[in-house]
Amino acid sequence: MARSFTYRHHGGAVEPGTRVEVPFGPRRLVGWVLGTAQGEPDARVRDVLRVLEERPSAGPDLLRLARWIADYYVSSVGLVLRAALPNPMTDAGRNPVKTRRILRLTRELPSLTLREEVFGRAARQRECFEFIEAAGGAVAVQQLGEQGFSYSVLNGLVERGVAVFDDEVVDRDPFADIPAEEGPLPPLTPDQQSTLAPLRTAAGAGGGTFLLRGVTGSGKTRVYIELLREVLHAGRGAIVLVPEIALTPQTVARFRARFGDDVAVLHSALSEGERYDAWRMLRDGERRIAVGARSAIFAPVRDLGAVIVDEEHEGSYKQGEAPRYHAREVAIVRARIAGAVCVLGSATPALESWANVQKGKYTLLELPIRVEGRPLPAVRVVDLRRPKDEGAPAGLPAAPRPADPAAKRPVLSEPLEEAIHARLGRGEQTILLLNRRGYASFVQCRDCGHVWQCGRCNVSLTYHRTRRRLICHYCFHEEAPPSRCTECGSEMLSFRGLGTEQVERIVAETFPAARIARMDVDTTSGKWAHHEILGRVERREVDILLGTQMIAKGLDFPNVTLVGVINADVGMNLPDFRAGERTFQLLTQVAGRAGRGGTAGEVLIQTAMPGSYAIRSALDHDYLGFARRELEERREPEYPPHTRLANVVISGTAEEQVQEAAEGLAAWVRAALREHTLDAVALLGPAPCAIDRIRDRWRWHLLLRSRSARQLGALCRALYRDYGTGTGSIRVIVDRDPVALL
Repeated sequence: MARSFTYRHHGGAVEPGTRVEVPFGPRRLVGWVLGTAQGEPDARVRDVLRVLEERPSAGPDLLRLARWIADYYVSSVGLVLRAALPNPMTDAGRNPVKTRRILRLTRELPSLTLREEVFGRAARQRECFEFIEAAGGAVAVQQLGEQGFSYSVLNGLVERGVAVFDDEVVDRDPFADIPAEEGPLPPLTPDQQSTLAPLRTAAGAGGGTFLLRGVTGSGKTRVYIELLREVLHAGRGAIVLVPEIALTPQTVARFRARFGDDVAVLHSALSEGERYDAWRMLRDGERRIAVGARSAIFAPVRDLGAVIVDEEHEGSYKQGEAPRYHAREVAIVRARIAGAVCVLGSATPALESWANVQKGKYTLLELPIRVEGRPLPAVRVVDLRRPKDEGAPAGLPAAPRPADPAAKRPVLSEPLEEAIHARLGRGEQTILLLNRRGYASFVQCRDCGHVWQCGRCNVSLTYHRTRRRLICHYCFHEEAPPSRCTECGSEMLSFRGLGTEQVERIVAETFPAARIARMDVDTTSGKWAHHEILGRVERREVDILLGTQMIAKGLDFPNVTLVGVINADVGMNLPDFRAGERTFQLLTQVAGRAGRGGTAGEVLIQTAMPGSYAIRSALDHDYLGFARRELEERREPEYPPHTRLANVVISGTAEEQVQEAAEGLAAWVRAALREHTLDAVALLGPAPCAIDRIRDRWRWHLLLRSRSARQLGALCRALYRDYGTGTGSIRVIVDRDPVALL
């Protein structure tokens, strides 16, 4: 288990949160000072080698937040600080600051006589001096070289005492060239004004937590902008979280149009140097608004006045590695520590947030209609269970259904195909959603039924046609596609299931003149791929945008009038209590991309489960009806938000050993519940995980369930203390408030 260590420092007190270099066994490591030890140090205590910074990289508020995260999510303060700060700061030997060599003038030569006296016949030195003078008094050495000035000329200026070489810090801002959103903002709607009033009051009176439920296209971003104006006017800073990197360029463009260089961007797709520069500018007060994905919640914003979590329902706000924090919950705590206002915005709030409104923990604000009174898009269901029968004469019964009805389901139903044709004819844009990448979900032998699986994970391999590879989406193993069955030798192989690659091919064949862009993990691996694709859509260089869930969130393209969901059932039947909620949220969010301009939108949802209340609620944009039904469904058996969960995952390389460890851990839990009278905590399991092997490691888990956050936290901390990360080849993971149980 991770813990703190004591070291001696001879140079006086060091402020908590300061980085120091210390010996740790034979190694030299970077650590953070947490406080002063009490009593006389043991003789074996080793000395701090050096203090790495004059002021703490983790200020008092961040250190307090790190302690809360470590306590609640059962981790160590050190791991939290490593996650919170830029990577270069964890290595004492690295200098994260980028500099460039410049030549800076140190003397003015106001008269021609004086210049002739200083330079004499050194005409090139005089030319160089005057070039630097015209450029403001300092020019990069590289630029001077590009202008034809040699090093002998530059050294001559230094020798004459009129210039010096210097190092200038270079700010790496990859978003500097992104064009700001143009045009004045429209007047605030009455709903936006009534929403802003309590936010402004709270911003000036110690903060508070607000849930802003606004239908798609209702202008939540406009509310955010006005709140940020208020906060900056008061001399304070702000953090804005977005769930997807894909949303960052559009969000940055909007905010920079209103706040200029006050906006810094933090997210994982940036280089380490770029992240460090953004972090440094925020820490130094050069920029006051941090925009980014999950980790931006740790931004060192000075005098934090507001924290905004856009699309707060998104599961991507949950960290998948230790410390397994949820950025939405951390945002609430950070705002509380700073006395800031916290706004959680969504058209489809997480049921945990909705329940907290019902309990009075959050204040509800609502934007019930779209800006300018635009209607929400009309939504229709296309029932995939009843494909159109072909070739049967009128009056005769339809042919019997095939054994696999899905085999004859069209990828593009007739209504969807006609709707796309209509949009292409009018010069309007279409979004098509399928939340499954690749070309085919699996390869199967038609004769013996064998399915190709990953050798390291108990999952089928996905066929990627562009790369002509079978790929595991868990461990990334890949192999060539087969030509015959390895079990029976048959050449009758089927590539089954549907992915975005296959849909792209079918759409291109159906609409050969259409300009198509696909946006999924495979097409957005490059650093600026998201920005490039979305830029083409914004410039109307794309007629049909096809993609996975990353195209369903927050994007605002006024010319998109049609959204088609290729298969709404993907993910519906997963063994996870949130499957229905995620389906409803995804459908509602992607439907909201249609009709955001002056033309009414339309949404077609293809499904084989039209009776599902998640889909029926999405048809009517009925969040309240869905929430009411889903909350009732989760009462028995009890699931969040009616209770708290911790998922304890045990893994190892030997299946029997993992099972024994899981059963032993369950016995430990039962004993702990009796010994400490934790009667509000229930144990479920142990049992194999839904995906019981990933990366050659077998996986079992057990669930801890309790209505008492205090008792559940006490048990999780005791488990972490006694088991840590496991023993030997066995690993133990404690995931508090999990967003998925797979």
